Amino acid sequence: MENTSIQVAGNEIANILNEVRVSPEEARKWLEQNVQPYKELMAYYRCAIMEIETKFNVLNEELSLKYDRNPIETIKSRLKSPESIAEKMRRKNIFPTVQTIEDNLTDIAGIRVICSFPADIYMLEKALLEQDDVRLVEKKDYIQNPKKNGYRSLHLIVETPIFLHDRKKLMKVEVQLRTISMDWWASLEHKIKYKKDIDQNVVKELEKELLVCAEIAAKLDAKMEDINKRAHEAGIEED
Repeated sequence: MENTSIQVAGNEIANILNEVRVSPEEARKWLEQNVQPYKELMAYYRCAIMEIETKFNVLNEELSLKYDRNPIETIKSRLKSPESIAEKMRRKNIFPTVQTIEDNLTDIAGIRVICSFPADIYMLEKALLEQDDVRLVEKKDYIQNPKKNGYRSLHLIVETPIFLHDRKKLMKVEVQLRTISMDWWASLEHKIKYKKDIDQNVVKELEKELLVCAEIAAKLDAKMEDINKRAHEAGIEED
């Protein structure tokens, strides 16, 4: 089982080395020195994902008692692929080692929290950051300040400890909080953006339409939130 795990880690590292185009000799030395540490680092990031995901699940359960509904619709998680790691390190002009990967990338571990309403996003942000074992590293609010293409989401880089058998280790996790409509929009935009062999004139036209849709989605989120608030004030409970 251990040999299989190391082989998988070795394959992932080989993908990184192929992306950064190192010489065979550099690749051999990199593999000798980094297979086991790389495998361990990815395991630590998976543990950090579990820690943050558990925190959101607990918050969702606790807040459902207070508001008679679950503020979180779904939680998705991902570990950055070796190819994406290599590409980002190449853009930063940094040769990838286990240490430089950990020091320079803050989004290897990622969690996306899909909420019902915009207010839920900020409620969950506040509740998460008030926990004494979560430290905010960076915040980008693309809801209050959308990107030019219409993208909306709240991005947090947080640091949290994972508890190993012999020590505690601090790990960074990227948290994205979105409404259902924001996530739907972002998913389609991503597919169009990274679609290969597509006419760029078509892409530009679709981007214009997506920008309009982003504005419509934002207005829909605000309207639905207002309706929900008025329903709650009127004493209408969810089934």
